[in-house]
Amino acid sequence: MANVAIIGGQWGDEGKGKVVDYLSEFSDATVRYAGGNNAGHTVVVNETKTILHLIPSGVLHPGKTCIIGNGVVIDPKVLLEEMALLRKMGVALGSERFFISDRAHLIMPYHRRIDAAREKAKKTRLGTTGRGIGPAYEDKMARCGFRVSDLLDADRFEERLKSVLREKNAYLRYVLREPGFRYREILEEYLRYGRRLKPYVTDVSRLLHRLMAQRKQILFEGAQGTLLDIDHGTYPYVTSSNAGVGGVLSGCGVGPSCIDEIVGVVKAYTTRVGGGPFPTELRDGPGEYLQREGMEYGATTGRPRRCGWFDAVAARYSVRVNGMTQLALTKLDILTGLDPLKICVGYRIKKKIVSEMPPEHWVLEQAEPVYKSVPGWKQDIREARSLEELPAGAQAYVKTLEDLMGIPFGFVSVGPRRNQSIVLRNPFDGCNRR
Repeated sequence: MANVAIIGGQWGDEGKGKVVDYLSEFSDATVRYAGGNNAGHTVVVNETKTILHLIPSGVLHPGKTCIIGNGVVIDPKVLLEEMALLRKMGVALGSERFFISDRAHLIMPYHRRIDAAREKAKKTRLGTTGRGIGPAYEDKMARCGFRVSDLLDADRFEERLKSVLREKNAYLRYVLREPGFRYREILEEYLRYGRRLKPYVTDVSRLLHRLMAQRKQILFEGAQGTLLDIDHGTYPYVTSSNAGVGGVLSGCGVGPSCIDEIVGVVKAYTTRVGGGPFPTELRDGPGEYLQREGMEYGATTGRPRRCGWFDAVAARYSVRVNGMTQLALTKLDILTGLDPLKICVGYRIKKKIVSEMPPEHWVLEQAEPVYKSVPGWKQDIREARSLEELPAGAQAYVKTLEDLMGIPFGFVSVGPRRNQSIVLRNPFDGCNRR
């Protein structure tokens, strides 16, 4: 038995959806532990592309248990739409296989309006999606948020909503100069959501511990990436939750001894959406090539992603702060045709070369990447199913990244489809096929 956490090792969009989809075949349950519908996981199965925002990617495997943990902030309207879409696709989503934490916080209509209005008013924008994620987490910390369990007690929800909405409407009208909300409309809308979601609501911590007692294998699915983590990311250009391994513990109600393997997912190059420092960003031909060939547009917003060479300094930092035990490399095929390839191995900051990420975003913005150049390759690699089938340049690239980050790759993706993968070590069964 093993429990595995999947963590993004860059600024999100690393291709975690494909890795989770593959590993879900070997797990009994998949748990989403943080974030909201500002994240999108794209999975391609039999030429069909599915984008999931809240429900774990493991749902595409029949019979697997799928769970949304308490660390997630849930927009119930979006969740119900996603559930309806999956059912339309023929994916069974009954209350015997899908569960929602009673302690997960809700995104309310005023959260979305506050989010969008604040971003619009900023001189330097953070790049928020405007979906209310940040304001929902703020209310969670301010102890004035609503949890899923609140929807199941109509009288209590009504009483608290009156009190909270007075404050939110005042803030919207007199500070942000935006219209407020009618109490009755929100009340009726959210109580309807509560009635529809009630069959799926449970104490997720108890559920997970029961599954572990039955020796079931659990996959913890992350959203965004370590460099967007509220504590360990490039603050303030970050998300509002713990995207790293710490989010698994607080977001699911399990202890560190419950996690056996921590798999970090990194893309073969680096991308970032929204504002913030990005030392290896390319604004010329190679960057345009990566954006075009990698189809680098946000799964949630459609925004173009900023693209650059692989940043080993940033990835090595993610390995350290998460205690990653192995890595998964995605989109190696996108580098085909680029020669030479460059890898950032250090930063030059004020004439001094450093090998660690500085904590201050304004210092990182001044960083000039120090590159190591390696040969590329021209051969199509999408049919390779072992490292030995890769061209020499691709093999050397993978080995160089391993050496720079200090831990091995267990998974290398060579194309978008489920079967276009090289599996070197499955964290669930310990097989080592090198």
